[in-house]
This record gives sequence, structure tokens and C-alpha cells, in this order.
Amino acid sequence: MNYMDRYQFWCNANLPEDVKKELASIEHDEEELKGRFGSDLQFGTAGMRGIMGAGSNRLNRYTVRRAAQGMAAWLSCTDLPQKAAIGYDSRHNSQLFAEVCAVAFAEAGIHTYLYDRLAPTPMLSYAVRELGCGCGIVISASHNAGAYNGVKCYGPDGCQMTDEPAAIVTEKISQIDFFIPEEKSFDAFMAEGKISYIDQELWERYYQTVLNESVDPESIRDAHLNVVYTPLCGTGNEPVREILGRLGVNVTVVSCQEKPDGDFKTCEYPNPETDAALNESYKIARTVPCDLVFGTDPDADRIAIAVPDGDGFRKLSGNELGCMLMDYILKARTARNNLPDGAEVVRSIVSSPLADRIAAHYGVEIKRVLTGFKYIGGEILELENKNQQNRFVFGFEESCGYLKGTYVRDKDAVIGSMLVCEMAASLKREGKTVLDALRELYKDYGYFLSYVQSVELTGSDAMEKAAKMMADLRSNAPAAIGGADVTAIRDYGIRTQKDMVTGEETPINLPKSNVLEFVLGDKGSVIVRPSGTEPKVKFYYTAVGETEQDAKNLLDALVAQMSK
Repeated sequence: MNYMDRYQFWCNANLPEDVKKELASIEHDEEELKGRFGSDLQFGTAGMRGIMGAGSNRLNRYTVRRAAQGMAAWLSCTDLPQKAAIGYDSRHNSQLFAEVCAVAFAEAGIHTYLYDRLAPTPMLSYAVRELGCGCGIVISASHNAGAYNGVKCYGPDGCQMTDEPAAIVTEKISQIDFFIPEEKSFDAFMAEGKISYIDQELWERYYQTVLNESVDPESIRDAHLNVVYTPLCGTGNEPVREILGRLGVNVTVVSCQEKPDGDFKTCEYPNPETDAALNESYKIARTVPCDLVFGTDPDADRIAIAVPDGDGFRKLSGNELGCMLMDYILKARTARNNLPDGAEVVRSIVSSPLADRIAAHYGVEIKRVLTGFKYIGGEILELENKNQQNRFVFGFEESCGYLKGTYVRDKDAVIGSMLVCEMAASLKREGKTVLDALRELYKDYGYFLSYVQSVELTGSDAMEKAAKMMADLRSNAPAAIGGADVTAIRDYGIRTQKDMVTGEETPINLPKSNVLEFVLGDKGSVIVRPSGTEPKVKFYYTAVGETEQDAKNLLDALVAQMSK
């Protein structure tokens, strides 16, 4: 069907009046029609994410129900437990979409556990494992703007769904008609016991598990740490404050971003990776005692921090915070002589290689994995299968995602908040600030500066544009970038590294992925990959220098050349 055929199909369906009015309002808007009906919203390894509204290429109760029906059809064909867990965040329609998914599972005879209120994404990963479920769903668009929502899908190990089962779910979805009426209401399935709310006891078990991962909890109490925290109108407000309250942190919450708000009126783009996400926090931090500012994104799997610096604040990048937390944990555990034999840390390939130097200093193995925290979760599962999960010490991604411990298989801003406060408290007791420690890290290991550039693509052919951009880079690879020679090209799509000096090719022992890496010797790298959830191509720059200015000059040159 073309976009007009899809539009007419929706107009002719037996839909509620409000949906019919929405469809009628765009009847003569060709761009809107193409955007909403040019294709079906795609289900990928991370699930689905899109703008909310009526249409086959929008997120609504019909596209969400169809996705959940596909998940249920897949689970029913497996030997996995016929149970599912569902969580949701503070976005518009999140609770509705969660209940729609629960009904779809219940119709298939799958018992569903649903959080009774907002809960962070990592708590869903925890629930899947603790409740012995075959799969899980979080209704969230993570850090996207308020117009978006999403369906994030999880396997029985608590990791986001991998390629093979996701492909089966996609096939199942394609066989399901739109607008199949629900057999019974959500309330009816609840009354029958086929859907049940998750008990508060599971929240408490999660809290205790997080607290047990503390490196030095007494350091917080002794330091009298003062922090300003924003949950960015999302799910972190309750669990983050609960954990920090038990540890004795003095927390000032940004009141205008404390309560759930799907419009995110005080922060249009609630992504803690951006400095603007902390603007309201900076206002509060200037009026109260403050050692540290931090924020968690709406589904509380990412955390970012800033620290007072002169008259303003210095926000740390995701790479900087990841490397600092890693150094703090390794240093503390080395001092206590409780690092396990064969200890390892895991980072994504787009995260800073500064972590490699820190790991080498402590004699710890570092593993590089593809982008996506499910691959870090996969490393944990591999260790668990050998009964060696204690070897996993820390994992991180440059996009502000961190995990210590194996209790979940996704990034967790709740434990991230605890570790950040521990680290800051430990430094405060030594008479140092977080900024002092960061400068020492660069002085000891070299200046590694990073930058992420996102190229947004528009139109119904946006994904085709992304594919062409990657193809062009493969066929016209640069010999030098920013004045630095390209010494090797790693093409994760064909799982091969080519030495540009000798021409020698060696295999890459990672799963196939549409990623290109231009290695610049010991000066850094440029990595390019299309986003898995949005029509954009991301460029990850790393520049290494003996001084901060050297690294900055190279970084500027890399970005300038690739931007052309």
C-alpha cells in the first residue's frame, strides 16, 4: 500500500471519534500524510520509538498493541516462562500503552506483572530476572522530546532484545492485522488475576541490591555531601532520593522538574548528555550549598553531572564521568585488596580509550563491545554461564550509561547516582573536588577529548539516506582526517580491520554491525554509525594530546573536516 491507501484504510476503520477527527485534520496536508502513513513504524532490536499520534508510522494504542501481540506470539512459541513484566515512565500515554501491552499478553495466556506506578528502566530489567519472566517491556522514549514515546523490549536475561528474537517478533507483527478488538478490558484481566501489580517488596529488594554495591558507604555520611538533583520530570525522583536519603546525602531537588510532566515544559529535550538539561539545576545550585549537580533522564537509565567551577559550572561528558567512576572503583577495591582474579571492565567501542589506559594501570582486563548496553549485559551473561560473574567490575557507555554489579542488564542511573555521590564524598574528605580529580586523571594518562555529532535526516526516505551516507564513506574512505593519518579502518559490517600501512587484514571478533572506525594511530579515532532507533547518523570523535590544547586543536580539526 502507498501512503494514501494506508490513510484511507485508517479512515475507514471503526475508530473512536477523537482519532477520526485527528485523521480528518490532516486530509489535505501531504507532508503530514507522508510522514504518518509513508511506512509502518519499524520494530528493531530496541523495540519501537516514534512520535505519538494517529497513523501507521506513529506510536499509538494500535501500533503499540500490534507490537505487543507480536511479542506475545514470539514468546508463546518458545520454551521460556510464559510470564512478562512491564514498566512505564512519565510520558504522555505511557501508562495507557503499558496497559495495552498487558492486555495483549493476557490474551495470549501470558501472566503479566505491571509496575503500579512510574519505575525506571533498570527496575524493569531487575523485575524480569527476579520474577522469572520470559520477556519484558518498558514504555519510554528515554531522553527524546515530549512528542515521542517508545516500546523497549527485553529478553529473559534482562537485556534488551537481541537481533534473532527481534527478527522473529518483526515477522510475527507483519502477520497481525491492525485494529483487532481487545477480548476483555484491562480491569477484567486484573480481576481474573491474569495481570497483577508488582509488590512494593520488589522495590525494597532492588534498593537493598543497589546499596550492597556501595564501595564505601560511610564516606558519604562523614563528608556531609550537598547535591542538587533533577529527575527531569521522570522516574528517578522516588528511587534516587530513597537511596541517597538512606546514605545520608543532603539532596536539594529542582522543584520545577520534580513531578512527572510529559510535556517537559522546563526542559524541552530532557537528555542529561546536553548541558541545557541542567540549566534549572544551575539556578538552584547558586542559592544553596552545593558540591555536585546531577540529573537523570526520564526513564532513569542515564545520569550526568556538573561541578562548581569558579562563577559557573563544569559539566562532565559521559566519557569523563565513566572513566572517573571506573578509576574510583578500581582504586578503592585495589586499596582494600578485594579485586577479583581476572577482573574486567567493559566499554562500548564508541567510548573513550582513556578507559583502556586506566584499566592497564590496575592490571584489569578491558572488553570492547558494540554500542548498546545489551552487549555489556551479554558479557555479564557470558561470565555468569561460567559462574564467574564476580569478575565483572564496571561497565559504561559514553552516552551517560553506567553499571556496577550484575543485578540488572541495562544501564542504571540509580546506582550511578549512588556511585557519583560516593566518589564526590571520598574526594571531599581528601580536600579535593571532582574537577581536581579529573585534572589529575588527564595529567596521569593523557588528554582524551571526545565529541559526538548527530546528523539528523528527514523525509520518508531518511533511513535510505543514512544507508547511502555509510556506503559513501566505505567507498571513499579518507586517507587522513584533521591532519592525522588514518592508520587502520575497522569495518564492523564485514568484521574486518585493515592496516592502511601494510594492507594486512585481520578479523574483528564482535557481532556484525553497521559501524565504521577510522583509527588515527595514537592520536584518536572517528567512528561512524547510523542510529538504531532514529533517522540520524552519529559521528564519534576522540582526540588525544599531551596537553588539553593539543587535544582540542586536533578535535576541532577532525570535526571541521568530517562536517564538510
